Amino acid sequence: MKLYYAPGACSLAPHMALREAGLEFELEQVDLTSRKTATGEDFTRINPLGYVPCLKRDDGEILTECAALLQWIADQSPELGLAPPEGSPERYRLQETLNFIATELHKGFGPLFNPAFPEAAKEIVLGNLKGRLSHIDGRLADRTFLLGDHFSVADCYLATILGWTRFLKMDLSPWPNLGAYLGRVTARPAVQEALKAEGLRA
Repeated sequence: MKLYYAPGACSLAPHMALREAGLEFELEQVDLTSRKTATGEDFTRINPLGYVPCLKRDDGEILTECAALLQWIADQSPELGLAPPEGSPERYRLQETLNFIATELHKGFGPLFNPAFPEAAKEIVLGNLKGRLSHIDGRLADRTFLLGDHFSVADCYLATILGWTRFLKMDLSPWPNLGAYLGRVTARPAVQEALKAEGLRA
């Protein structure tokens, strides 16, 4: 299978998950400005939406959207428990968490990377984000990972989004549980491998 990615983008989450799951895969970088892949393909012919992540499975099927990719990856190595079993109450908690990250955090951070976005509007966005980060910080007060003491694909997603605070020079000190959590996740060997492969760590 092949993961189409851009360094440090949200595609880092399924990249981490693939390594955590011990699956064999190729990486192909995408230039999100030109919409060209590293091998010169027109990326919009692979994913018409033109954004990452995009996973080409061994059967040729294309999967997009972080939450969907993460659950599919976890289900390829069910013995690792990267996602609770399908149909279980815990699986719906995972889906709830993935949707929260996607809609309340991932999309919330997006405008902050846009230099054309007005500063006054950015302040409103930041205010909303701070409330969401406080919610997650409180949730992590008595647990190691998002779903409890066991690492899941939701942690790949949240760690990716929290990593963006470095690029935006956002101080995580008001949320000490988030800072400690990010350190735990990024210390994992599979996560380190993904970060190094994308040139995000030496």
